[in-house]
This record gives sequence, structure tokens and C-alpha cells, in this order.
Amino acid sequence: MTDRNLGPEIGGSAPSGEPSPGRRAAHERLSTGALARWARACASHPWRVVAGWVGIVALLIVGVGTIGGSLRDEFEIPGSDTQKATDLIESEFASEQGGVLNVVFAAPEGERLDTPQRKAAIQEAVARLKSKEFKPTDHKAGIESVGNPFSKDTFSDDGRIAYTEAQFDQTIEGDDRDEVVAVENAVRDTVEPAGVTVEYNGEAEFPPPEQGTSEALGLLAAILVLLIVFRTFVAMLIPIALAVTAVATAFLLLFILAGLTDINTITPILVSMIGLGVGIDYSLFIVTRFRQLLHEGLSPRDAAAAAGASAGRAVLFAGVTVAISVSGLAFIGLDFVTKLGVGSALGVLTTVLIASSLLPAVLALLGHKIDRLKVPFLPPVDDSEAAREKTFIARWGRFVTANARFVFPVALLLVLGLAATSTLVRLGAADQGTQPKQQTSRRAYDLLAEGFDRGLNGPIPIVVDVNADRQAPQKIHDRVQGLPDVASAGKPQFNDEKSVAIVFVTPKSAPQDEATDKLVDRLRDDAVPAATAGGDARAYVSGQTAAFKDIAERIVERMPFFLLYIIGVTFFVLAMAFRSIVISTKAAITTILSAFVGFGVLTLVVQEGHLLGLTGLDRTGPIETFVPPIAFAILFGLSTDYEVFLMSRIREEHIHGLKTREAIEHGIAAIGRVVVAAALIMGTVFAAFILSADRVPKEFGLLLAVAILSDALIVRMTLVPAFLTLLHEKSWYIPRWLDRALPNITIEPPHEREMPRAAPGELAAEPTGRP
Repeated sequence: MTDRNLGPEIGGSAPSGEPSPGRRAAHERLSTGALARWARACASHPWRVVAGWVGIVALLIVGVGTIGGSLRDEFEIPGSDTQKATDLIESEFASEQGGVLNVVFAAPEGERLDTPQRKAAIQEAVARLKSKEFKPTDHKAGIESVGNPFSKDTFSDDGRIAYTEAQFDQTIEGDDRDEVVAVENAVRDTVEPAGVTVEYNGEAEFPPPEQGTSEALGLLAAILVLLIVFRTFVAMLIPIALAVTAVATAFLLLFILAGLTDINTITPILVSMIGLGVGIDYSLFIVTRFRQLLHEGLSPRDAAAAAGASAGRAVLFAGVTVAISVSGLAFIGLDFVTKLGVGSALGVLTTVLIASSLLPAVLALLGHKIDRLKVPFLPPVDDSEAAREKTFIARWGRFVTANARFVFPVALLLVLGLAATSTLVRLGAADQGTQPKQQTSRRAYDLLAEGFDRGLNGPIPIVVDVNADRQAPQKIHDRVQGLPDVASAGKPQFNDEKSVAIVFVTPKSAPQDEATDKLVDRLRDDAVPAATAGGDARAYVSGQTAAFKDIAERIVERMPFFLLYIIGVTFFVLAMAFRSIVISTKAAITTILSAFVGFGVLTLVVQEGHLLGLTGLDRTGPIETFVPPIAFAILFGLSTDYEVFLMSRIREEHIHGLKTREAIEHGIAAIGRVVVAAALIMGTVFAAFILSADRVPKEFGLLLAVAILSDALIVRMTLVPAFLTLLHEKSWYIPRWLDRALPNITIEPPHEREMPRAAPGELAAEPTGRP
């Protein structure tokens, strides 16, 4: 029987020396194939590889400086009412295209703003915004107009709160953030000495998501886990350095891409989140395999080449599955969703490229130095097979297989129960009232909601293409004005040619409230069509709430195609890799379950409010419509990674002669510690983003952390082993015709295959692949 100790495992304290004949034979088998030849070339010429990557990074830096661009938020929804309204405004209202900054003034509780001193300070601030100091120039955005905060519509009944709109001459992007900050500081410096509080929100008050703190906390948590896993500081630093290098490279690619097309400001969060997680995880598998081979007596160059050919093969396959999943976002038909997915994949692709080339080179250079700087007070890891069989993970694997008839239904009910809560989800647009109170946009939102109707934070514009019906805008105004959920409707605002008009509707409810959703439906389905009946005017209901409803409808409409693609392609790839339709079908179903567990917990916390305070939020709201498809695509790839790492080892044990139950037990004993450690690292990296100041990164961090941890710990390490134990040798079934039709590409390194031995009276397994 071929020696079973071939897969990537933790640690390795076996004494070094000449490898045994069995080890030497195994190593020779790992030295065949294109990937093995590539890994050996990288390990044999390490300085060339390092110099090559330095040159690549230098070229990318030059590329950012020449063609790189800045990030900007563009949300196009082709064919929707929102998009038609946006196109009309952009083409017919040139002066309305700029960003609006709501400047909200407030007096202390129980006092008024219109005292002589306070009123003078506010008027001085408004005059300053109208002065040359903030006029537009060729080089920076500027203010074109400022409203009167003491008008009837902008001054609250109790006199404590007032607001004005500062209209910029252009939309505010990342490069214009300094101009917005200068305006805010100027107003604050002018009014605060008079005892006036000022806060800001609106289109112009959307600073880029903060980065740095969450990444640092995630890295710190990963360092602690890696120190426990490796027990040496040098070995711990390798995955951290690779992940940081991969993320930095991905960022360079991202900003080059931003020079060619629009990339949303949330994308860097996803790049760093996914890049750090997979960067540490993927390198963890290769480094642990390298240390094992090194301790078995291979030279540093041979150990690095063999690690790249064995563990690197699983890493390459795992990275491909993520890329397949993310590419499915194109089926949603929303450009910004597709680009968010592409941005997310950059971290994974750069990690795979670096792990398959630079990492073997660095490991070959380090050699036995990787075991230096041992962690004090922690004993070395005994990675002998006898010791692995005594670990908690190994005992857990034996417990699961011995009690599979009990463990399987309990684990399945737990997963289904958590996943079922996802049926409560309401997709929409969480408004600024759900942001943390530390943000000025949240404080401005609260002030406006207190002094005026809550709907003032999210008016609904109805854009009217008049054509020959010039009375249509007024008819819409009159019809809408009397609706019970409408606080007010503004008079129609025409463009210069009187060909297009806008009627601004202020709801009584907040933008994220379900009542506002229903009002949008009522306007679209009843009020507006009734007002324009008999004429040729065309009216489109737009705004934040309407836009997110349109996005949700598009996602629901295209979701079957999206799911069919990623599930179908992943099923095909896994069936090809493991030569079993049972394994591939099980992988697809359990991955879906893990994703819905994440959605369910996210719904319970962020939407329903259970344990909401742990996220740093104090107000519930709907889940952003674009979060589910993007998170699902990412999760489908990442959870398939754990399926690949675990099942590849179990299959290897099975092919080398063990029955299914024994293969599961030996596979979990050998690879389970790596899977658990990898899940803890990735889960803590994701969870660190819950501490972000912005709501959307919190949602992604919570959803991904819960889904990854539940997938690895409950699904892969418990539910799947119990299920396969119950199926016995039927786990490896594949129709002969499909086995012949599928390409003969498998995930395990080349080897001489052996058929598993069947017990007396038990059917032999189907062939696990063509020789």
C-alpha cells in the first residue's frame, strides 16, 4: 500500500534525515505533471522568481501612475424606471447633476435657532459658501447654489432645527472629498461659536469606507492562530507576508482597472477581506506541507517543489472554483455587481499566482530556517501518524463516524434551522439612519427626522418626459398630493426647454421603511399611470428606495440563471476531480446550506435586531440588495475550498485501499487540523470587518464569518463525514458513461491507483476514475 502521509498537515517534528524508500517513491510521483515541473523550476531558481515578481510589481506601480483611476459609485440598472429617470436628468438638467450636501443646523434642546446671534452666524456661514472661496474651478468641485435655511419649508415648527442644500457643480467622487471637508469645516467654524450644532448628509456626504483597522485586527488574530499552529515565528510570518503581498498586488490591479472602467468604493473592502483570508489560508496549506517534507529528510529545494506540486495543486483548484463562482455574477445583468465580483476575485487570483510561484521560491531559500524562533512555553507538535490519531480532531472524526445515525440528523436539523431564518430577509436600501452615531450623516439624519417628516431623508423624484402633454407634471403633482402616505409634493421643476419636469414627493415614512416600498409601488402602479392616462407623457418614479427595488427585482429575475451556472459548473468540476456524482452533488447542496446559514444569522442580527449591539449598530434595517448575490458567489467558492482540502485527502486514503469509514477517519485525523485552523483564520479576518464604521462592510463581515465557520466546523467536519459514513462505498458512485465522458483530471497528485478492498458480502465501489 502506498504510504498515506501525502496530504498537507500541520506541523512536523519528525527527525530529519534521508527519506525512506516509500517517501522517496511518493516524492517521485509528485514530481510529474506540468504543475510539478513549474514548482520545481520556481524552487530551483528562487532568485529569478523573486526578481520577476519585483519587476511585475514595479510595472504595476507604473501602470497605476499612468492609466490608474479613482473609485466612483455608479449604479446602472438597464431598462428600469430608475435608469430612465437618471438618463433624463443627466441629459436635460445639467445643473442638477452635481452632488447635494445637506447642511443641518440645530440649537440646544429647548432653544431656538432664530435668536439674533445664532441667526447671524448661520447667515454668515451661508454667505461664506456663496463667496468666491467655494466657487467651482477647472481643478476642483465647487458650490453653485445654497438655499435659505430660514424659509418656511426648511425651518422646523419649534425653531430648533433648520437645513439648507448646498448644490455642487458636479458629482462628488473620491478626489473631491477634500472640497467637501473644506465646506463642512468652514460652516462648523462659523456657527459653533454661537452655540449652533451643524451636521451633514446627502449625496456629497459619502466618504470612502475606512480601511486599516479591520485589516490590522484580522491580521493580529491570524498571527495568534498561526503561532499556535506552527510554533515558530518564522513559519508564522510566511503566510502573513504572502497575504499582504497578494492584497497589495490586487490593489494595484484594482486601481489600474479603475482607470479603464467605473469601480465602486466598496470594492477595496472586499479585495482586502477576501485577499487576506484566502492568502493566509492557501499559504497555510503549502507551508505546512513544506515543513512536513523537510522534516522527512528532503532537501529544501525538493521539499518546496513537492509542496508546490501537492498542496499547491489543491490551492490552484480551490482558486479556480472561486473564480468560477464569481464569474457567475455576470448573469445578474448589473454592471456594478459584476465589477464588485471581479474586484473580489482579484485577491484570490493574485494569491494563487503568488502561492504557486513566489512561495515555493521563498521556501526553497529559507530551508530549515523556517523552524527558527520557536514560540516559548509551547511544546513542539508531534506530527507522527500515531500522535495525529490521538488529537481531539481525530477523536471527533471517530465519534462522528461511530455515531453517524445520530449525528447526521442532529447536524442537519441545526443547519436547516439556522438557514430557515433567511426566509425573513427583506432586501432593500438601509438608509443613513442605520449608520453608527459616530457618523455625521447619521446625526444629520436624526435631526431632520426630528424636525421634519422622516421622508425628507429620502424624497422620491418623479421624472416626467412631457412630450406633448405639458399638463402632465401638474396632474401628477395633484394626484400624488392627496395620497395618505405622502407628506408633501413639490411643485414641478422644469428644465429650460420645458420638455422634462421633476416632481419631488416626500413620504411620511423613512426611506428604508416598508411603507415607503409600498408607496413606490402605489405611485408606479396607480397614481402616476392614472395621472398620465390619455396623454403621451412618460413618467418614471426614481430615488433611492425605487432604485434598490429595481435592483432587487433584477436579482430575483436573474437568480435562477446565476445559481444554475455556478452550481452546474462547480458540480461538473468536482465530479471531474473526485470521480463521484455523490460527492459533487453533496458539495453543491451543503454549500448552499452554509450560505443560507450566513444569510439567516445576518437577517436575525441586522434586520431583526437580535444581538445588534455587538455589531456597533443601534437601528435595524433591510439587507442591501446587492449583498446576497455577491456574498453567495464568494461563499460558494470559499466553502468549496474546504470541500476540496478535506475530500481530496479522504479520497486519497480511499484510493490507497481503505474502506470509506476508515478513509474518513484517517483523512480527518490528517487534514482536519488544517481545515479547522484555516476556517478560524478566515472567520476571524472576516469578523474583524464587523468593527468597520460602515454598515455594508459589517454585513459582509458578519455573513461571511458565520457562513465560513459553520461550513467548516458543522458541515465539513460533522455533517459530511456522517453522511458519507451512512452511504459507505456508495459515496464514490459515478455512472460508467459519465466517468468515460469526463476529462481524466483529478485533484490528487499522480499516483498508482488501488481499488478499495470490499468487506465480505459488501458491494465493491464503482471505479473511481480511469487509469
